[in-house]
Amino acid sequence: MPTLTAKDFKSDQEVRWCPGCGDHAVLAALQRALPKVSQVLDYAKERYVVVSGIGCSSRLPYYMDTYGFHSIHGRATAISTGIKVANPWLTVWQACGDGDALAIGGNHFIHAIRRNIDINIILFNNQIYGLTKGQYSPTSKFGAITKTSPYGTVEHPFNPGSLVLGSKGTFFARSLDVELALNEEIMTAAAMHDGTSVMEMLTNCVIFNDGAHRELSDPEVKADHTIVLRHGEKMLFGRNKEKGLVYDGRKLRVVHVGEGGFTEEDVLVHDAHTDNIGLHMALADMRGPQYPVALGVIRDVKDITYDDAVRDQVKDVMARSKVHSVDELLRSGSTWEVK
Repeated sequence: MPTLTAKDFKSDQEVRWCPGCGDHAVLAALQRALPKVSQVLDYAKERYVVVSGIGCSSRLPYYMDTYGFHSIHGRATAISTGIKVANPWLTVWQACGDGDALAIGGNHFIHAIRRNIDINIILFNNQIYGLTKGQYSPTSKFGAITKTSPYGTVEHPFNPGSLVLGSKGTFFARSLDVELALNEEIMTAAAMHDGTSVMEMLTNCVIFNDGAHRELSDPEVKADHTIVLRHGEKMLFGRNKEKGLVYDGRKLRVVHVGEGGFTEEDVLVHDAHTDNIGLHMALADMRGPQYPVALGVIRDVKDITYDDAVRDQVKDVMARSKVHSVDELLRSGSTWEVK
């Protein structure tokens, strides 16, 4: 099989996102990640299918030179599920937005995670409805001024990480649109994961919600406001890795290494594969002035997948069945012939 490159996954369609939109970077990361996935897993390009719902991010299938399915609002997860169960040979990638997936599509989203279907969901989170011109979404910050909340929202937003882990998700990762190398790393890890992989990409909408993630992406403050988690590495952050996370009773706590009696030895080592979903939940929930926002692969554990279970069940039933064709089915049971 010939070696694939990023160019092999680029379609001939003009990318129609606003200049400066964070979706451009996520698309580029995916096109760079899939050749690596193909090399490691020995996947031909014909195995890839990209599914989307409705929204700015849902234009992504047009820009990928793969099989694609631009579906309807909120139903991308249901269609991804059907594709994977019907043809497990395919590797399914889904592009969806925070409104598309978490509002009208919320039920499909959580049940796919609960079932642990082997699909890869890229959740573009710009905290706004962009394509429909600036209404607040399920992830818009409390008090956000938008076209549909001119006096500020009065709703607490979803934290996608909490939603995924609350649904017993087996893979959750988070990143920023500008973190191209990290995004490639996350997408590659998601492809290797057998089960539902959810990748929350914090993207910037330059038109309707510009700067939504500025406190995380601004080079002046990013080192203090984010922590990149990698399995087996110490949970350190800050410009000089002078801060770390420790357990204080049952809560995570930020400490300064070398102060208050804390050394680097006291800092937690990230274990993405542990069954301790409570720790992963605590990491996914971190935000606010006293905590950094966790980026990278937060959870990556093994469990039975829905598509494998369906396939094995069908094989078992076929092996034990006395009926092996439609003709045998029609002639089974109480039948008679009229002459």
